[in-house]
Amino acid sequence: MTDLPDLAVTGSTGVLGGMVARQLADAGFSQRLLVRDAGRAPELQDAPSAVVSYADPVLARSALDGVKTLFMVSAAEAEDRLQQHYTFVDAAAAAGVQHIVYTSFFGAAPDASFTLARDHYATEERIRASGMAFTFLRDNFYLDFLPMLAGEDGVVRGPAGDGVMAAVAREDIARSAVAVLRDPAVHAGFTYNLTGPEDISLARAAEVLSNATGRTVTYHNETLEEAYSSRASYGAPAWQVKAWVSTYTAIANRELAGPTSDVHGLTGQDPIGLAEFVKLPQI
Repeated sequence: MTDLPDLAVTGSTGVLGGMVARQLADAGFSQRLLVRDAGRAPELQDAPSAVVSYADPVLARSALDGVKTLFMVSAAEAEDRLQQHYTFVDAAAAAGVQHIVYTSFFGAAPDASFTLARDHYATEERIRASGMAFTFLRDNFYLDFLPMLAGEDGVVRGPAGDGVMAAVAREDIARSAVAVLRDPAVHAGFTYNLTGPEDISLARAAEVLSNATGRTVTYHNETLEEAYSSRASYGAPAWQVKAWVSTYTAIANRELAGPTSDVHGLTGQDPIGLAEFVKLPQI
């Protein structure tokens, strides 16, 4: 597979990875699209696809043969996601990948309130220990998700208190990733905290959404007991429910607060805020 491009992009069948792949193609970059289903790979110029599974070390190593720079989108949420990450990182190192650009999470730490941020931290540590060069893109909460948080009754429910977050649009994350992938060596060893332009509470987000859509959106600050109870009806496993609830407690604890200048520093453009985002055509 060494005749394939030495820049590999994962996640191109998803929203974020797809944005990155399209922007790279538009900029004239050759890339190798690593996908689970070749039939779903986007059709882009100079972008052949290879089938890969994060959980399959043999398949992963084969797909990564000849890759120098790897854009690694974190795997879909699953109970064994961290082990999948470990397997894929180890396969990348074994295949001779020189540099990983990994989509991590803002405030990733072993004791983060948001349970999945702990997994991101552990993945970062695995990459650091691999000997490969790295760049970590620590994304804040997706701004894109805020309009989806309101139920059919227009109420956003969660135990976030009056906490705030510097939510970031996926478009800004994609543009930042492309800026790194254009010249990865310049960004080796760096961690970028990608945020929107402002701290915003869920109550304020509800106001912005109400003004923009004409629909009345409000925020109800649940207790932890209410939060677990209201999500029990989905029948999700305990780890998943805990992850959902801890998204809000991380906001309450202000672990997602603090806008940075990293998006502007990488792209030369200011990041998008919620009021601007809701006016844009949605994918």
